[in-house]
Amino acid sequence: MFTEKDLRELLDYTAPFPILSVYLNTEPSQGNADAYRLRLRNLLKKAKLPQDVKAVERYFNQEYNWSGRSVAVFSCAPAGFFRAYPLAVPTFDLVTIGDRPRVKLLADLLDHYGGYGVVLIDKQGARLFFFHLGELQEQEGILGEAVKHTKRGGASSFPGRRGGTAGMTRKEDQTIDRNMKEAADFAVHFFENNHVRRVLIGGTDDNISVFRNALPKAWQSLILGSFPISMTASHADVLARAMQVGQESERQRSSHLVENMVTMAAKGGNAVTGLRNTLAAINQSRVQTLVIRAGLHAKGFYCPNCDLMMLDAGSTCGSCGGKMEVAEDVVELAVNSTIRRGGVVEVVRADPGLDKAGGIGALLRY
Repeated sequence: MFTEKDLRELLDYTAPFPILSVYLNTEPSQGNADAYRLRLRNLLKKAKLPQDVKAVERYFNQEYNWSGRSVAVFSCAPAGFFRAYPLAVPTFDLVTIGDRPRVKLLADLLDHYGGYGVVLIDKQGARLFFFHLGELQEQEGILGEAVKHTKRGGASSFPGRRGGTAGMTRKEDQTIDRNMKEAADFAVHFFENNHVRRVLIGGTDDNISVFRNALPKAWQSLILGSFPISMTASHADVLARAMQVGQESERQRSSHLVENMVTMAAKGGNAVTGLRNTLAAINQSRVQTLVIRAGLHAKGFYCPNCDLMMLDAGSTCGSCGGKMEVAEDVVELAVNSTIRRGGVVEVVRADPGLDKAGGIGALLRY
């Protein structure tokens, strides 16, 4: 399982030798193992690093089981460095050589498919799932006291109490409240243990509302959405429904984020748009949240001594005086630098406002 810790390791890794980064799409709809190997051989023809090419081919021939939907591999054979990450979500084919692992695609996948906590809730218990990069990583359940329905009569039949269901006794209300509270407490521990980044809730509207209110405010803020689903739904159905609702919620959140960033930048607030302004803010360690359009790339220049990035050619770095080098993708360097400096990267699939702003921008610390 590829995690934030793995991403950090790749971000921090440097070597005095070139590093080969390989992404291969192995979607079942794209062919079989023989077809994937052929595509891989064609991709690796561009890489003039015989030791690394051999290491990558050995991994695919001897270790990879071809059961995933894509795989990312990083190799620096002279330094004894090799990492491979099978993935259950698709990406596109890519081979690059540089002085750092190319991680922008992995950061994109983590942003869109990482850390989903899903709760299916009813009046008696809950099923909890942790999905990460398209795979079920953990599941647990809690079952509370059975809710025994009895007839109500006389003064006790007043239907106006919380719970909103006519004919329900106070004891039944109390049992449901207790079950929901226990389920919420159990869910919080489950979320914390699995480092959940976003929460989705499945069930009836009434049960979802009660459960949401039982969660602490901090976890309520991470709820992306909810959806109707049976408590007996399969893992595959839960994942498919959660991803559908989650991605639509992410799209709406991203649109709001871009709108705020563009507005703040236009008013001279703590935000910038456009590649030149964004690189300048990263160089000054001012970026809190980097916002980029998926697939954006651009050539530029960088200083290998202090990581300063710029669009215009220059023989020496204006910060440390070191020699500037060509960056085949300065956006990749921007992602790396932002995360290493403690910032957050938001990858937006499609947004007209972001396109108009140059495909990139940032919310600033100051």
